Amino acid sequence: MKAKIILLLLTLLTVSGYAQNITVTGTVTSSEDSQPIPGVNVIVQGTSRGASTDFDGNYSIKVDSGETLEFTSIGFKTKTITVNNQSVINVALDIDVESLDEIVLVGYGTQKKSDLTGSIVTVKSEDVERTPTANVMQSLQGKVPGVQVVSTGSPGDSPTIRLRGIGSYNNDNTKPLYVVDGMFYTNIDFLNTKDIESITVLKDASSSAIYGVRAANGVIIIKTKTGGIEQKPKFEYDGYTGVQFAQNVLKLANAEQFTTMAYESGSQADINFILNAMQRYGRSRVNPNVPDVNTDWFKEILRPGLIQSHSLGVTGGSENVTYSVGANYLSQEGILDMKNEYERFNVRSKIDVKLSDRFKIGVNSVFSNATKYNAENAAWFQAYFAVPIMPVVDPVNDAYMVNAFPDHYSNAQVLGYRNTQNPFPAMRYNNNQLKIRKLLSSIYFQVDLIPDKLNFKTTYNHDFSVINERYVNLPYNLGNNVDRISSINRVDNTYSNQIWDNILTYTDSFGDHNLTLMGGTSYRDEANDNLSANGSNIKSVDLETSWFVNATDVTSRVGGGSVGRRYGVSYFGRAAYNFKDKYLLYGTIRADGSSKFTKDPWGYFPSVGAGWVISNENFMKNNGVFDYLKLRASWGKLGNDNVAASSGTNTITSISTDIGDIETNGITSSSTYTDNTWEVIEENNFGINLGLLDNNLTIDADYYIRDTKNAIMPVFVPIINVTIEKNSGVIRNQGLELAVNWNKTVSPDFSYSIGTNFTTLKNKTISLTDPKGYIDAGSAEFRQRTIVGQPIKAFYGYQTMGVYQNQAQIDADPIAVANNLVPGDLIYKDANNDGVIDDNDRKVLGSYLPKIMYGGNIGVSYKDFDLSVSFYGQTGSKILNRKRGEIIFTNDTNMDADLAINRWHGEGTSNSYPSSAGLRKGWNQKLSNFWVEDGDFFRIQNIQLAYTLKGEKLFGKNMPETRFTLTADRPFTFFKYNGFNPEVSDGVDRQTYPVPGVYTFGVNIKI
Repeated sequence: MKAKIILLLLTLLTVSGYAQNITVTGTVTSSEDSQPIPGVNVIVQGTSRGASTDFDGNYSIKVDSGETLEFTSIGFKTKTITVNNQSVINVALDIDVESLDEIVLVGYGTQKKSDLTGSIVTVKSEDVERTPTANVMQSLQGKVPGVQVVSTGSPGDSPTIRLRGIGSYNNDNTKPLYVVDGMFYTNIDFLNTKDIESITVLKDASSSAIYGVRAANGVIIIKTKTGGIEQKPKFEYDGYTGVQFAQNVLKLANAEQFTTMAYESGSQADINFILNAMQRYGRSRVNPNVPDVNTDWFKEILRPGLIQSHSLGVTGGSENVTYSVGANYLSQEGILDMKNEYERFNVRSKIDVKLSDRFKIGVNSVFSNATKYNAENAAWFQAYFAVPIMPVVDPVNDAYMVNAFPDHYSNAQVLGYRNTQNPFPAMRYNNNQLKIRKLLSSIYFQVDLIPDKLNFKTTYNHDFSVINERYVNLPYNLGNNVDRISSINRVDNTYSNQIWDNILTYTDSFGDHNLTLMGGTSYRDEANDNLSANGSNIKSVDLETSWFVNATDVTSRVGGGSVGRRYGVSYFGRAAYNFKDKYLLYGTIRADGSSKFTKDPWGYFPSVGAGWVISNENFMKNNGVFDYLKLRASWGKLGNDNVAASSGTNTITSISTDIGDIETNGITSSSTYTDNTWEVIEENNFGINLGLLDNNLTIDADYYIRDTKNAIMPVFVPIINVTIEKNSGVIRNQGLELAVNWNKTVSPDFSYSIGTNFTTLKNKTISLTDPKGYIDAGSAEFRQRTIVGQPIKAFYGYQTMGVYQNQAQIDADPIAVANNLVPGDLIYKDANNDGVIDDNDRKVLGSYLPKIMYGGNIGVSYKDFDLSVSFYGQTGSKILNRKRGEIIFTNDTNMDADLAINRWHGEGTSNSYPSSAGLRKGWNQKLSNFWVEDGDFFRIQNIQLAYTLKGEKLFGKNMPETRFTLTADRPFTFFKYNGFNPEVSDGVDRQTYPVPGVYTFGVNIKI
């Protein structure tokens, strides 16, 4: 009997042993299109054991017979399967319409998209990665309504980002807050696009208010990629290489056009300069009245620029640890033919460790090492004005009899012109280097005080950056007393930004009620240290190792420096309530304290939001039209301390005066000191979210009114004739934002998507306290003015009505007679009908802010091929063509071909452009709509064709998933503006770097 019992126990143990060793594998796909789903969490219910699917939807996990596997993924319904000795379990997950309101990032936490009451938009990684760029934010252009991205072509420069217009008078105060994995930044030039998992834009004050003082201009939350529990290591290489070309190169007047303009000008000096050029360089064989030189200066200074990027990363995890580690190298040449390039190397790591069922710790770090050679932007200005009758190199330039240089650059002064005009000396003999090193790190500790209900998280973040700037002016001699000695300027900048956050979050559901409460504190310490020194006459200047201040003339050395430090502490809380997934309430309160404001260091900024998911009401069930319908409304306040804390002075002056014939000494005092306080942004937002046609069609719309109160502006003090900055006005931005998207899976092999977005923007000044009633900006010759009811810093000048065509027209106009005008002069509108053209006839000519922005995308996927096309455009903006307008300072320079071709040169030849002689007259040089042009444009933003190899074999082995891409970024831009491109951040085009088109070939390999 005992033997039988022992035998039975051994059998049971053996069976049990076999049960413990079941390894289940399989593939998880979508039931709708049978496509594999990566990143599905596969958990053994009741245990901490789990795995996740790979890029092809495959998984592997060890289980016991009788245990239950749970398959979960955002956007799909959870499925459970009990294991009964199966070794292969393939699973098809059903799409969950309700869960398609995916989890989105909000301030210090997450929410379901269906629970949102504010204006929040999320952009996925695949949309970001299509753009070959050194700066992540460039990839958002045209993708998010309400977000304006103004491109820049210079390598390493960050684009200008505006969320819902401009809320501060000073443009430097309008940058959004970037939150990368919980850390705050004002610049994210260290990020690699391949590291991004998602970008979430918080546009309205209610959504941003939890971030308080740093969030006045909107918040952009960036989540980087991470590993998964029980995930085998996944290796990924992503790289591209390509070339950049200048687009829409501005045509300059050629030698014949320039010569014709000079003869028509009536200036004998200009005619003599032409004769001097013919004597020096000979006469053209085509036209003997033109010098035998025809230099296209823009063509000379431009070049193709190479761009390449290579990223290598690995993600994975075990039962208690997840990790993501990667490195990226990026190199970009500028299209200006000089030492103009950007090179960056990044290393990142992200590790999360589960210490126990309740405790978790994580460390995130990025080291970025970049070298940037800034362009000499004056070259664009000089090339525009350089006369075409002069060559780049002049071998007979007398300068090279003394201090000869390898390049005998020409000098327009030898022909009689006032300036050298040649841009090449500035390009060849200036070296502007920046070394940018950043160490960005954060560490957090998290504890579940009550599992699944009460959570505490403390996070310390440190952003430490060092920027070493070196500007070297090398010596050159161009003759005619143009002899520059060498000089150097070095600046060392150190920045330290520390933030310590403590967050307590309570989440609970009871019956039909869902509640999340959050409270926290934040402490910040920002410090900067700046040291500068410069000197001239560098010894051994030919050696770069001598480019230090201590190698300059001792008597020329000058040094300086500055330091700054700012502290802040904040207390904040949030409540989010949801009843039956139909009625939504959301509220935040934040108290910010800033060391910047001594008079009123504390600001209190609340916000509230409400939503109604109408489609979840019983009366909307099976309505046949709306699959999803939600109404939203929110209100909030935000404080901005990124402004001048104080301005002006308190002055005591000693005086002496006669009182009763007796000289009496005394003092007088005056005060212009302003103790400024917070700018306050107050915003109302109204929104609607729609889903139709089985949620294939989605529509999201928002209307907002955003006021900046206590806006700090320059105010004129008439008695002592000074201007100070103080809280003195209200600025309003308002508009409508609309996004419409259609996604359709036709078959397992074919799917497509179409999307578009549309934004309106109206910026205006609501009130001013300046005694003049307006605020001037720009210069007297190129005036911008802020007036109540008009946009801030609007262009301000005269309205042209045409060009005088003949003497009879002159004689019939008293204004023309009084001003001794001639045919070919501009006609200005007498706005106040007083018979005189003077300052009182000036009007607002427009703003550099667009009134309408729009974008869109089309995507098609067929088997292993996919094609995407996106576009972007804007209308209603104005650009001051200042490079053209500066003919008022130097009349004997070149100009663009449009001006030369379309000039008035006889009756009927033009009714909008003055004559060549007229361009040299003060009457025609007034700021008017002749110099202020339309900034409208339409662009094919990005075209990408891709092919993906999956499941292929090579030499009998499975090949890794490989994706090949051909990308054209910004290949075509259509506009009428007389410049390289109509994207000018402040609307004043004097020496704007062109935005290039970029053409790349890329490879992505996943193992």
